[in-house]
Amino acid sequence: MVRKSSMAIIFIVILIDMIGFGIIVPFLTYMVENLSEPGQPIGRWVAGLMAAYAAAMFLFSPFWGALSDRIGRRPVLMFGLIGNSVAFVVFGLSNSLWMALGARLFAGMVNANLSVTRAYIGDISEPHEVARRQGILGVAFGVGFSIGPAIGGVLSAPAEWGWTDAFVSTIFETYPYLLPCVVSASLSFVGFLFAITKLDESLPKKEREQVEKRSASETIKTNLSNIGKMFNRPVVSPLLWSMALFWIGFTMMHVIFILFTMRSISEGGYGFSESDNGIIFTVIGLSGIVTQGALIGPLTDRFGSTKLLAVGFLVAGFGLSSIPYVPPEFAMMGTILVSIIIAFGNGLVTPSNMTLLTYASGTNERGTVMGVSESLRSISALFGVLIGGWLWDATVNRDDVFDFHTSFRLCGIFAVLAWACFRFSKAWRFEDDLFSEAGDAE
Repeated sequence: MVRKSSMAIIFIVILIDMIGFGIIVPFLTYMVENLSEPGQPIGRWVAGLMAAYAAAMFLFSPFWGALSDRIGRRPVLMFGLIGNSVAFVVFGLSNSLWMALGARLFAGMVNANLSVTRAYIGDISEPHEVARRQGILGVAFGVGFSIGPAIGGVLSAPAEWGWTDAFVSTIFETYPYLLPCVVSASLSFVGFLFAITKLDESLPKKEREQVEKRSASETIKTNLSNIGKMFNRPVVSPLLWSMALFWIGFTMMHVIFILFTMRSISEGGYGFSESDNGIIFTVIGLSGIVTQGALIGPLTDRFGSTKLLAVGFLVAGFGLSSIPYVPPEFAMMGTILVSIIIAFGNGLVTPSNMTLLTYASGTNERGTVMGVSESLRSISALFGVLIGGWLWDATVNRDDVFDFHTSFRLCGIFAVLAWACFRFSKAWRFEDDLFSEAGDAE
C-alpha cells in the first residue's frame, strides 16, 4: 500500500535532483575557462560537458526504466540519489577538463533514473490525477531550477567573497566551485535518507513478477531495442518523436544563451554578468512553477493535454527564436519577458506529453515507456548541445544573414517541426478517442 506521503517524497527527490542540475548553470562556463589551456575552445568544452551528461542519460534511461519494471521503482531511485552525491563531489574536485567530463558522464548515468519517477507517478495515480501530478512534478523541476542557479551563483568562489576570509587558503580556494557541489551532494544524500525511510514501493509484486527475467546482457540488449519497438506504435511514436525534436531546439538554447548574453553590446550581445544570467534562469524556473503548479490542472480540464501540447510547442518556439531580437536598451526586462514565454510553453509541453504517454502505456510497461522517453530526451539534448555549439562557432563572427541569430532561429524551427510531427499523427486524436470509449463503457 502506497502512503499518501509518497507523492511528497517524489517531489522532494526531483526537487533535489533539479537543484543539483541548476547549481552548475551559473559557473559551468567559468569553470571550463579556469580549467582550460590558453587557446582551447571554451564553448566546445561547455557543449562537451553538457553532451556527456546527455549521452549517459540516453544510454542508461531505458536500462533504469526497464530495471524498475523488474525490481521496483524504490531501489532504483535510491541508487540514483546516492550516486548523484558522489558525482557532484568528484565534479567539484575536478582539476582537469577530462576529470570534469568523467564526473558529468557518471552524473548522467545515475540521473537517468528520472524516468522512474514519472513511472512512479503513473503507478500511484488515477487517470484523472495524472496531468495534475505530472504538473506537480514540473513544479519540482521549476523550484529546483530556480533555487539551483541562485545557490550556484552565490556559493561559487567563496575565497573571493569580500565579507569573509573563512575560505581563504582552504580547499575551497583551490577548487572555487567545490562549495556549491558539496551543497548539492548533501541535498542528494538527504533525499536518499527520505527515500530509504519514507518512500513506499509503487509497483505491486505481482506486476514485477510478470516481467520476463533475463540475464544482464539480455536485459541491456532488450533495453536498447525498446526504442525501436516504441517507434512501431502509432500513438507512442509521434509523442516520442515530437518531444525529441522539441528538445533538440530547447537544449540548443542551453549552450548558446549565455554565449550570446555575455557578449558585449558592441558585438551584438547584452553584456550580462554571471549574476544577470542567474536571474534569467531563476525567472525561467519561477515561471515553470506557476505554469506547471497552478495552471496546468485547470488548463488540462478545459482544453485537454492534446491541445496544450500543440500550443506549448508553438509558444516555446516563438520565445526561443525571439531571444536575440530584444533591443539592447531593454535587454534585461525584454529577456525576462521572452524567458517567461519560453517557460510557459515548456510548462505546457512537458506534463502534457507525459500525461499522454501515461495514457498510452500499460502498468507493467510504464517504466520502459518512460525510460525510452527520457532516453530520447537525453539523445536529443546531446544533439542539441552539439549542434548549438558547432553552429554558434560557425556563425558568431559572420555579418551576413547567417550570423549568430541563426542558432536561435533554428531553435524555433525545431519547435515547429515538433508541432507538425504531433499534429499530423494518430496521437492527435488519441486522447479524445480514449475518453470517448471510456464514456461509452460507462
